[in-house]
Amino acid sequence: MRKIFLALLMVTMFMTGCGGGDKPADTSKKNSANKLVIYTSMKESLIGGIVEGFKAKYPDIEVDWQSAGAGKIMAKLEAERQSGHLMADIIWTSEVPDFYHMKAEGLLEQYQPAGFEELLNPFDDYDGSFTAARLGTLGIVINTNKVSTPPTSWETIATDALYKNSFGIADPALSGTAFMSIALLEKQFGWDYIVRLHDNGASKSKGSGRVVEDTANGTLNACLGVDYITASQIDKGAPLKMIYPHELLMVPSPVAIFKDADNKDNAKKFVDYLLTQEAQQKVANAGTVPVRRDVTLPERYNLPTPEDALANGIKVNYTDVLAAKDETIKKFSNLFK
Repeated sequence: MRKIFLALLMVTMFMTGCGGGDKPADTSKKNSANKLVIYTSMKESLIGGIVEGFKAKYPDIEVDWQSAGAGKIMAKLEAERQSGHLMADIIWTSEVPDFYHMKAEGLLEQYQPAGFEELLNPFDDYDGSFTAARLGTLGIVINTNKVSTPPTSWETIATDALYKNSFGIADPALSGTAFMSIALLEKQFGWDYIVRLHDNGASKSKGSGRVVEDTANGTLNACLGVDYITASQIDKGAPLKMIYPHELLMVPSPVAIFKDADNKDNAKKFVDYLLTQEAQQKVANAGTVPVRRDVTLPERYNLPTPEDALANGIKVNYTDVLAAKDETIKKFSNLFK
């Protein structure tokens, strides 16, 4: 009884935090050959167009996608495991250590997508358990009405009075990209840098979307922001600009198929489509870095090329990051109470 209650509780949490989808998730056993269920942390500005492109190619497949922060997604999946059945066929988030954990737990299907040799692969230990679908980047997002001289380095944010009590970071307990960005900054500069951000008045926000919105509306002067979320606000006319310091925060966004997926064939079709030139152009058009070279990057977003993102991104050992994940989140939460 306790397991059933936990599962229902986590389903409620997930649906409350979801960012969109064709309709609420069907919690019945998925046995239709024409269905696909996707759990993702991607916002509608990115996932929406890709799903529409997939449905145009496969109009008979009913796609149900649900969006929430990576933390809520993983909690929902754990509740579903406790109840005896995973509802999702596909997971696509940016918290890379979660994929290593799921792989170790035996949850992921090994599948190398069609045309893999055409892709940029950031994983040295790639075995098909998950495949990078974008090379997401984070940078310093400034409100151009409040910041006339863009910061020149990460150190500027930790020391300049302009950012005192006016720099935001998404909660790494909720956001996969936020967690990975903290892990990358710690790897490059040490935990002392995170402490100095706090000492200069940096604040913790609820999510990656919220912190960019707060910068757009002037509540904050700047934030640690995700590329395509920032691009979406720029397209709406927000006075924002993304600044990329030399030490690039590049966070791959893996996509994976669950080994026990009820709609595995449809899941493989989606992963194949997601990595085509057509879908990866949609990725670039949404304001983030694709994993293909044969894609045109919109000039207005000032994105690094896929090759530069892969070559210049701060390197980490994801297994080590996974081992330190709980401690990193605990340290951050204690610091940014």
